[in-house]
Amino acid sequence: MSMGSRNITIFTEFILLGFSGHPRLEIFLFVVLSMVYFMTLFGNISILALTCLDSHLHTPMYFFLSNLAFLNICYTSAVVPKMLINFLAPKKTISYHLCVVQVYITLFLAAAECLLLMVMAFDRYVAICNPLHYSTVMNKNVCLVLAVMAWFSSFMLSVVPSFTMKHSLCSFVIDHLFCEAPVLLLLACPNDDISVNEVMMVAGSTFTLLLPSVLILLSYVRIMVAVLRMPSMDRKRKAFSTCSAHITVVTVYYGSGLFMYMRPKSSYSAEKDKLISLFYSVINPMLNPIIYSLRNKDVKEAFMRVLGRTKES
Repeated sequence: MSMGSRNITIFTEFILLGFSGHPRLEIFLFVVLSMVYFMTLFGNISILALTCLDSHLHTPMYFFLSNLAFLNICYTSAVVPKMLINFLAPKKTISYHLCVVQVYITLFLAAAECLLLMVMAFDRYVAICNPLHYSTVMNKNVCLVLAVMAWFSSFMLSVVPSFTMKHSLCSFVIDHLFCEAPVLLLLACPNDDISVNEVMMVAGSTFTLLLPSVLILLSYVRIMVAVLRMPSMDRKRKAFSTCSAHITVVTVYYGSGLFMYMRPKSSYSAEKDKLISLFYSVINPMLNPIIYSLRNKDVKEAFMRVLGRTKES
């Protein structure tokens, strides 16, 4: 199999081993991840609904949060349902076409989340370091352009290069929970030269993982300096509270992403990678709405307003 290659044998389906050697663990994971998936959908759909229904949340921060919520719904829905089915299925397979779709979707949405988190860091930077010019700098048109650029750049940096990645697969057994690019590279035939593929993956990861993480770090250094100079303790607490959520998500997501996509091939460990992939593909999308919004005073007030209007109608 290859992305866009010709004259090669294509497997009609693959075996996803998952945790097949631990059947009790799979039953446990099915129960837990089913609840996590439900909470992910509920939390992120709630953010989308509240952002649309309540005018008080029509701000740049919640506009980008709604983009992130939509992304989380798409990412988990592309991965989790098939994963849950395979936990209980005696034959743990995935079709060739669904496997390829998962590779493209995970590449695209993972890159998009990285760039959206960078845009959100820029939004916090302007809000705290240049509060008097915030409404001018982060107007509706600018926010829309930044969001579109994040999505478009993600597609160009992840999906488009993957069309040129050509290598044959000499195995149909995938020792993972779902299909993603680093795992499929491990199935390449011994005689195939996949150095170009590896270089392209590192290059793509540099622009979507490493570079954004450095820019986010630099922006938060400036933010912290600005916060420490604030004379009011209330303003300091509010600024730290707003930024701590973003820092938490960035640290967790970028840390796991850098490990998965930019580590040496020699450090591959199937069991460890499965646990890490569970974290950034299943747990992180559930935590995002909790960390960012569902504990936020503005969101709680918006929920009560929307609930009150619903009861009145």
